[in-house]
Amino acid sequence: MPAIGPRHLCSVAAALALTVAAAPASAAADSSAAALREVMFVGNNWDGTADVIKSSGDFAKIGRINVIPDKDERMAEINADPIKWIYFMAIRNSVGEGHDQFVDDMYSTPDGRSMVVSRPSFADVVSIDLATGAINWRFAVSGYRADHMAVSPDGTRVAVSASTSNTVHVLDIDTGKELGKFATGDKPHENIFTQDGKYIYNMAIGDVNTQTDAPWLDWTKGDRRITVVDATTYQQVKVIDMRPRLDALGLKDHSDAVRPAVFSPDESKLYFQVSFFNGFFEYDLATDKITRTKTLPKNAATSDDRTTYVNDSRHHGLSMSPDGSKLCVAGTMDDYATVVNRTTLQEGPLVTASKPYWATVSGDGKSCVVSESGTDQVTAIDFATGRKQVSVPVGDHPQRVRLARVPADWAGPSAG
Repeated sequence: MPAIGPRHLCSVAAALALTVAAAPASAAADSSAAALREVMFVGNNWDGTADVIKSSGDFAKIGRINVIPDKDERMAEINADPIKWIYFMAIRNSVGEGHDQFVDDMYSTPDGRSMVVSRPSFADVVSIDLATGAINWRFAVSGYRADHMAVSPDGTRVAVSASTSNTVHVLDIDTGKELGKFATGDKPHENIFTQDGKYIYNMAIGDVNTQTDAPWLDWTKGDRRITVVDATTYQQVKVIDMRPRLDALGLKDHSDAVRPAVFSPDESKLYFQVSFFNGFFEYDLATDKITRTKTLPKNAATSDDRTTYVNDSRHHGLSMSPDGSKLCVAGTMDDYATVVNRTTLQEGPLVTASKPYWATVSGDGKSCVVSESGTDQVTAIDFATGRKQVSVPVGDHPQRVRLARVPADWAGPSAG
């Protein structure tokens, strides 16, 4: 609601001020809004593409976007700069598991005309015209790698983690202009805007590519914390370090690297995953305490050797049903996804999934949608029953999945 109100008030003001001339303008705006359809963007990280699928129902594929149309130009820049080349190769051989990372996160602009994409290996964010496939603007992040993003509730700003410079940049989604930035812990990862748009939460996960994964070496992973900033001034409001909060529960062997996280509908609780752990935690913002721990089943085939977990993530992907009654968990290294009752913390059926890397909510709110990076498909799971509904093939190594809007008749860029 906070995101809709300002736009509605602006429309009313325009109507009052422009009387006769406003009528066709308002009609055009209504027509434009009606001409959009809700979809899902699926980022195929190793492909350098994004599939566009229906946001509910059969989740059928609608079209595909090439998110690296400027690949030759970017590679020429990288090959001409020894430092950029070293980082590019380091990303390929560490976090990329031998592959280049071409799309981490993506959102649509409010008018549905463009897709904004963070591209880790190219250390940038670009806006791509959905009609032509051409790049509207490009923003090079500080450092050498771009990561997770978040869009503001009103859709006008996008926050992107620059993981090697411990910085989050906040950009105007239409122009790519930097509106502000703020410092974080080591290796900023997930970003979340609060529903009222007043604050941004950033989760720094530290060094996830080292082999110092034993609990007694946890201190080598760096400064891992949640940084909360004012979303207008970009000044730090507070820092939440989960280390003492975990220690208070006797969980000294658990990592404090907060991975995917999701707020309850009233934003009184934060549910989050951490490195190496098959489960999640509940954190109460008012009391500043971890209130519940949920350990999920282990897959007997999953090694206990922490160094075998991809980027330290045992479970990576968490979403919540719109009514707040169910959580959906992507059990990445355990090869399943499951729906958990938020009141009882009882998990439902373990739905077989190959290295599920993300979990989100369908457009109608009835399904959890996970990306299966191991089998190149996305799978929908019914929140009500916890059972699989459908799987849809996508590109190579799908990771982030986001709700978006595109023109109602869109079926792919005209230029390829």
